[in-house]
Amino acid sequence: MAYTWNNRVDFIVRFLYDIDNNGSLDQHDFECMALKMTVIEGKGDFNGAKHQENLHVMRSLWEEISSMADLNKDTVVTTDEFKEAVQKSCVGRPFGEFPQSLKLFIDNHFKLMDMNNDGVLGVEEYRYDCVTRIPVDDISILDQAYQSLLNDDDRKRGGLTLSRYQELYAQFLGDPSDKCPAANLFGPLHRL
Repeated sequence: MAYTWNNRVDFIVRFLYDIDNNGSLDQHDFECMALKMTVIEGKGDFNGAKHQENLHVMRSLWEEISSMADLNKDTVVTTDEFKEAVQKSCVGRPFGEFPQSLKLFIDNHFKLMDMNNDGVLGVEEYRYDCVTRIPVDDISILDQAYQSLLNDDDRKRGGLTLSRYQELYAQFLGDPSDKCPAANLFGPLHRL
C-alpha cells in the first residue's frame, strides 16, 4: 500500500525533513535543509544573505512543527508525533488553512524545483527532483507519474504552477484516501 496516507506522511518525514536520516526530526534537520536549499538555489554557489533567509524559514518551520508535534517536549519529533500533527492541521484542509511556516516551506520547495525560474514545473524539473530522492530505473515511470498530476490547464501551460503545486501538496498531506489524486507528487512511491 504505497499510496496510503500513512505511507505518504512517512515519505515526507523520511525523504524531505529527516535530513540526517536518524529516524526523527529535530532542529538540526531544518538547519541542514536551509543550507541544502541555499546551495541548490545557487547551483553550488553559497549566498550568505540567502542562507540567512532560508535559515529563518526553516527554523520557523521547525518551531511550528515542534510546538504542534513534540508531544512529550523532548526537542525531537518522531514520525508518529508528526503524523498526529499533520492529522490535526492538514487533513481535510485546503492549502490556505495550512500552518504558515509549512506554506512557506512548500513555496520554497517549488522555487527550488523550478530550476529555470519560469514559474512552471515541467517534466524535466520533476524528473530531476524525483531522482535526487528515490531510486528509479525507468524514465517512463517518472513521466507517467508526472502526467498523472496534470489537468488540462496544466497541460496547456506546460506544467505545474505554484498555485497548482500548492493544491497538490495539500492533497498529498490532507487527503486520507489511498486514491489521492496527488499521490505521485514526489514520484512513484514505494512502501516504507
